[in-house]
Amino acid sequence: MCDETRKDQLAPEKREKLERYRRLNAFARPHQILFAGSSLMEQFPVNELIQDLQLPYTVYNRGIGGYTTQEFLDSMDICVYDLQPDYIYLNIGTNDMNGQLYSESGLIGRYRTIIEGIYSHLPDVNLYLMAYYPVNPSAAQDPGMREVLKWRTNDRIRSANAAVEKLAAETGASFIDLNGSITDTEGDLKAEYTIDGMHMYADGYMQVMKALIPYLPQC
Repeated sequence: MCDETRKDQLAPEKREKLERYRRLNAFARPHQILFAGSSLMEQFPVNELIQDLQLPYTVYNRGIGGYTTQEFLDSMDICVYDLQPDYIYLNIGTNDMNGQLYSESGLIGRYRTIIEGIYSHLPDVNLYLMAYYPVNPSAAQDPGMREVLKWRTNDRIRSANAAVEKLAAETGASFIDLNGSITDTEGDLKAEYTIDGMHMYADGYMQVMKALIPYLPQC
């Protein structure tokens, strides 16, 4: 199945976001900073936090809620290549963990293909693979989210993070774990930062942003 066919089979809201990004890309400046991934990246208010911290960066966010590694692979022209970034920060793969059929080796195999594609198109890029954030099932009230978190457990996330860290070392990417300030003593996402047990409020993302600053380009 070709990439264009796969894009056509995306859920309507994902397809609409992809089209919005395609049109936005026409105005993007090359050689800037790109954040890309799924909803955990889409909901990261990175541009506003950068302004709040008075940091001198131009940043593009190409996160799409619900995206899997396969959907990201099929959309890399719009979500990555068109922007010609010099720095990329990726958080993709947590949606692969939902459900009984999840395979960590499958996730890592697709992630490896993503990395290979990025380096093929952007050989000089600085690529950072972000550790997946922890979750807090006790904070989940919505039945649908409770079902998701039955599968997307912190044990599964920790194992995947170790595998992504190993993948980064093998491919020349950088693995960064920014989770220290958002994780409680039990290893869960801190309850005060989470909306639904998985996604975060802005004050949680501010903790991530502050931890990220040393990994941003030095001016």
